[in-house]
Amino acid sequence: MSPLKRQILLITVIAAAIMELIDTSIVNVALNYMSGNLGATLEDTSWVITSYAIANVIIIPMTSFLASNLGRRNYYIGSIILFTICSFLCGNATGIWELVAFRFLQGLGGGALLSVSATVVYELFPKEKQATASALFGIGIFIGPTIGPTLGGYITENYSWPWIFYINIPIGIAAVVSCLFLLYEPVIKQKLQKIDWVGIGLLIIGIGSLQTVLERGETDDWFAAGYIIFLSVTAVISLTAFIIWELSIQNPVVNLRILKFRSLSIAAVLTFITGMGLYTSIYLTPVVAQRLLGFTPTQSGLLLLPGSIIAVLALVITGKLLQKGVSPALIVFLGFLCFIYFNWSMSRINLESSSAAISLNLIFRAIGLALLTVPLGTLAVSSLETKDMPQGTALNNMMRQLGGSFGISIINTYVARRVASHRMDLITHITPDNPIFIDRLKAYTQMFQQHGITVLDAKQKAIQLVEKVVVKQSSFSSYLDAFFLIGLFFAVVLPLLLFVAKRDKTKAVVIPSSDH
Repeated sequence: MSPLKRQILLITVIAAAIMELIDTSIVNVALNYMSGNLGATLEDTSWVITSYAIANVIIIPMTSFLASNLGRRNYYIGSIILFTICSFLCGNATGIWELVAFRFLQGLGGGALLSVSATVVYELFPKEKQATASALFGIGIFIGPTIGPTLGGYITENYSWPWIFYINIPIGIAAVVSCLFLLYEPVIKQKLQKIDWVGIGLLIIGIGSLQTVLERGETDDWFAAGYIIFLSVTAVISLTAFIIWELSIQNPVVNLRILKFRSLSIAAVLTFITGMGLYTSIYLTPVVAQRLLGFTPTQSGLLLLPGSIIAVLALVITGKLLQKGVSPALIVFLGFLCFIYFNWSMSRINLESSSAAISLNLIFRAIGLALLTVPLGTLAVSSLETKDMPQGTALNNMMRQLGGSFGISIINTYVARRVASHRMDLITHITPDNPIFIDRLKAYTQMFQQHGITVLDAKQKAIQLVEKVVVKQSSFSSYLDAFFLIGLFFAVVLPLLLFVAKRDKTKAVVIPSSDH
């Protein structure tokens, strides 16, 4: 392949991966607009995010299997076509459940755009330049979820929400045309396997049920809802049967036997926590910025921009360090410290905090993510045979997605509980014998009187304003508690790195070819 063709293919597959990753977060800031336009409740509209996440988690562990049986080139191009068509159908949807269905299909198409894109990127570089490949793909991985909220906010504020889907169409068409001419099948093909239909069915039912429970549990008061109980039981039975089945057959759709390798099993736990940190920070930061600090969607997205720029440099440095033989465990340790500091510092902001202060905190999040993106994947496959690496990275990637779902579910439940607690703490101080409360109430009353409101009505409005202050402060304190809780999760699992810290110095660092 000529250098020009190689560069075009490189740009194509990275653009396809970024496109898929942008769609994981671009919808978040547009839910209110969709809800009003489609005449749906905000709870129903949130299924637009849920369905995409469910599809992603189902398809990611199957990407290696599907690429082997369908042919990598066919599977990849077919996935781009499915993703692009469903993007058009999402933007053209006239009802909320129609949109949810197309988002699910879009998520199925998006699964291959990550792992297969990474495989192609690494194959385009010789062994001695794998660090460059990892940095380039890492930049793409980081840019996607980071610019998603910014781009989504800008589009929904200045145009209309369907355009957050329509922008995928020209990129998708260009990617398909480019891949038809330039993408190749790997020289060494894996043997076709007998299709594990039972495993696929159990995986879809189990993961689909689990994801639905996690995404919708808090909204519908967990086990107070009959369908949550049913899906919880279904998830436990299906996933238990899935594990037993996959361990008992010769050609499983997901090879769980490789979890016997300590480096992979520990990396999977650390990746799970990293997923929690990644997705909860993307979820919590815009909520706090928009609902409590008064930022616009565009301003909220711009908070992440400085960190993104610095993270690009950190990704390049990370790739160089790995190539020079620095232990992935050490780099992961530094990344976890950055995430712990980020969550701790965010738990200490106040309602007067400036955008610059929050952006500074987010820089530590960005650096932490940059230090974890490639090394965790490297750590996961460091003990695996070459033939098991695609399956190992697929399992590792699934843990990241599950970590995000568990994290958001835990945070939503935790925030709801803490709001009640903080509210009780605050209203205990709202008493007639509290001089601070009396002075505040008088000041509010006088403020309303100055606008021509009668004394009686002014007092009533002053009491209502105090109530709004209590609600706002209790909500704000609850979100700060949520940041602290996520940081605590990072601190708790940090000692696991001691079990993989001693790396064989004679063994070259393996940079995974299908990680994302």
